[in-house]
Amino acid sequence: MKNIFDFQLLLASPLFAKMTRQDLEAALTCLGAVERSYPKGAVLLESGAPVRSVGLVVSGKVHVLREDFWENQDLIAPVRPGELFGEAYACAGEDSGVTVTAAENTTVLFLEVARMLHTCPSGCAYHAQLIQNLLHVMARKNLQLNAKLSHVTRRLTRDKVLDYLSAEAARAESPEFSIPFNRQQLADYLAVDRSALSAELSKLRREGYLTFHKNYFTLLREAEE
Repeated sequence: MKNIFDFQLLLASPLFAKMTRQDLEAALTCLGAVERSYPKGAVLLESGAPVRSVGLVVSGKVHVLREDFWENQDLIAPVRPGELFGEAYACAGEDSGVTVTAAENTTVLFLEVARMLHTCPSGCAYHAQLIQNLLHVMARKNLQLNAKLSHVTRRLTRDKVLDYLSAEAARAESPEFSIPFNRQQLADYLAVDRSALSAELSKLRREGYLTFHKNYFTLLREAEE
């Protein structure tokens, strides 16, 4: 079956920044692009599996999870349309250290990383831009992981919540924003107990630090002393 690609979404993805529609079409052929669809809950990549392709989410959302020996899961990050997963392991030639699952019905575009990292024999003009874009994406991912480290290393649940929400407000450039997690997912992301998280959010609301409805938050400047 022939792939029907969403060129508008792909051109908006950081991986294909500064590329033309013509460049993109040539790149998808060069990189052996293949689209696959998954139902909610499906495993796209298992920990320990070899990684030879970069995954670009076309629609839906996936979760990147890390599991310990006892199969306890830690939510590393959500990956939304236009974003990548698996790129670090694919570029390093390492087996996956994470499990990637579909958080909802999801379509993913897979691109062969070996073809991405080496200039093709035909000397495609866009190839240097593609490699530059990939490096930029990986650098931004590193900054995001550093931000998560800032959240989870706070000692108190309250401090973890405030640090995370403050960072999300800065990212949205607004005190009003939506987060990509439900309560259990946010608890997993911040490495806290869900009941403790819910209790802390309710306390912060009572004290005037914020208001919220489900995953939509508004941060307030005037909190009770």
